[in-house]
Amino acid sequence: MSLHLEIASCVRAKSKFSNCTKCVDACPDSITLVDNLPSFANNTGVEAAACVGVCPTEAFSLSDFSTTEFFFTFLDSKVRLISPKLNVPCLSVLSVEHLIALALACDDEITLDMSSYDEESILYEQIDARIEEANFVLSSFSTKKLITNVEHTMPMQEETQEDEVTSRRSFLGNASLKGVVKHKMTFDEAVEADELKTFALDVETIAKIKEKELPDKRKILFTILKQAKIPNAFEVLAEEDVSFTSQKFVDDSCTNCQICYRICPTGALSSDAKFSIINFDSMLCVKCRLCHEVCEPEAIQLQPGYEVKELFEPTQRTLAKFNIKRCNECGNNFTYTGGEQACPRCLVEEEEAMFLHSNAKRMKVEKEEKVAQEAAEKENEA
Repeated sequence: MSLHLEIASCVRAKSKFSNCTKCVDACPDSITLVDNLPSFANNTGVEAAACVGVCPTEAFSLSDFSTTEFFFTFLDSKVRLISPKLNVPCLSVLSVEHLIALALACDDEITLDMSSYDEESILYEQIDARIEEANFVLSSFSTKKLITNVEHTMPMQEETQEDEVTSRRSFLGNASLKGVVKHKMTFDEAVEADELKTFALDVETIAKIKEKELPDKRKILFTILKQAKIPNAFEVLAEEDVSFTSQKFVDDSCTNCQICYRICPTGALSSDAKFSIINFDSMLCVKCRLCHEVCEPEAIQLQPGYEVKELFEPTQRTLAKFNIKRCNECGNNFTYTGGEQACPRCLVEEEEAMFLHSNAKRMKVEKEEKVAQEAAEKENEA
């Protein structure tokens, strides 16, 4: 099982201003940043499963395992235990959205087997944090809850995989020149596995980057929530306690530069044909923070409290409205803020034209003065 990255879906590929490091933070030993993009060794597999579950746009995936397929297979089964010994390569492949949706979709309580993980490890902390967040969000509108089992019984399969990695690295460290020649094929395979897999933005990738796509995990959660019982009252959760979505507002410093909704990977931010408004749909937001990072005046802000009502009654909010008028000079629409009814481009061009005209006039006067001065000096000499 190996790690894959759909680079066109990565928010770091969508803008050089992106500061998203969720995959690196989740798997610091496996993933690094090269030229602003995530990179990892060719042999990277389940040890980096945490980045699959934490990636907001589902850019990462594992071969031979699909979280979407697992979700529906699990619902069809009678088993209500999720374990790396049984049905997942690692619990960390499941996002908070998956966990919430699973809890809501099942009548029986779900147990997550944590016995394979060291309680002092980063991986354990990450999985535990996701379960805690899922239970916290669930508690705001449901009695459903995920439970964990932490009895330690290390599976033989995991030890075998670890031994294989150790043996391969030992081979690379101790192989003599004679051994390399003798076992060249094995050596080449080992070297290739350790080579860093890097990514570049070619024409095809750039074309895909422009596409708006909602991750499957959000589609699953949205579908399950539509079938869930609507609570009598809705709570408001602290923004920092919800990692997978957000609610936003736009302040008066917004210039309607259009970059936020043009760059949003899921279409959570949008506008109309005249670009006269900024709309926002919380259920489409994956909290990748890309819109915040590209906003030069930092006009787009996170709402301090997340209204749980949005999960059950999703609405498209209008964050900002703009007065759009047609430029008297070029005829193009622009955001009018007062004064002369001309678009910024025409105003700049007019300013440049006036500068050039004024500069030419000044140079002409200086030339005439210089000619007059030279003529006066010749008269004096005569």
